Amino acid sequence: MEPVLRVSGLSKQYKKGIYAADNVSFEIQKGEIFALIGPNGAGKTTTIRMISTLLQPTEGDAAVDGFTITKEPDKVRQNITYLPDEAGAYKTMTGRGYLQFMASMYTDSKEQAAEYVRRAEDICGLGERLKDKIDSYSRGMSRKLLLARAVMSHPSLAILDEPTSGLDIINALEIRRMIKDLAARGMSFLLSSHNMLEIEFVSNRVGIIAKGKLLVCGTPQELKEQYGVNNLEEVFEKVVNASEVS
Repeated sequence: MEPVLRVSGLSKQYKKGIYAADNVSFEIQKGEIFALIGPNGAGKTTTIRMISTLLQPTEGDAAVDGFTITKEPDKVRQNITYLPDEAGAYKTMTGRGYLQFMASMYTDSKEQAAEYVRRAEDICGLGERLKDKIDSYSRGMSRKLLLARAVMSHPSLAILDEPTSGLDIINALEIRRMIKDLAARGMSFLLSSHNMLEIEFVSNRVGIIAKGKLLVCGTPQELKEQYGVNNLEEVFEKVVNASEVS
């Protein structure tokens, strides 16, 4: 089966000989949740932004549903969604008004827009609170609304940066379950997070990046067995520490 995302030798050079991302390659299959993790400055954000078509790669390429970021970025953007950590919504709008506005940006069809809004309302689970202005929402409610907006058009690939950052335990669990439910229905995800418990709970496979290089890749269980440790945090520590002395 053709992967939803194929990343092939993706690199970004900011200064001569200095790479923020260096020959990164991996694939994501339909319905798979893939986590890209690493320390600050490792190259995660640069890689994600290249895949999202926000940055032009220096070398290599990536393809979403067969469309490449270098030759067909407009087609790629039609098949992905990107929700950065700092994303926000228009706080003077109601939740429903915001979803309706965003749906109108995705399609010119009123019928299709209405379907997107219905889907987003079901995903976010905010019910009657959608009638209220967003400035009255908690961070957890806002994050649910933003995630629902991001996936309302059912993109092939959803790219989420720190999807539960700043949320309490209950809201974080609800967001993770939303992601797993959407993946079970066929949506693919590329996640980045510093929360190793979250990554271990939600991800099918994990890639660890350091100094711009993707060093290891596998299921959480495979990586724990490979490094002889009990959790993903310890895998992360061993991989990153080894990269520092290599």
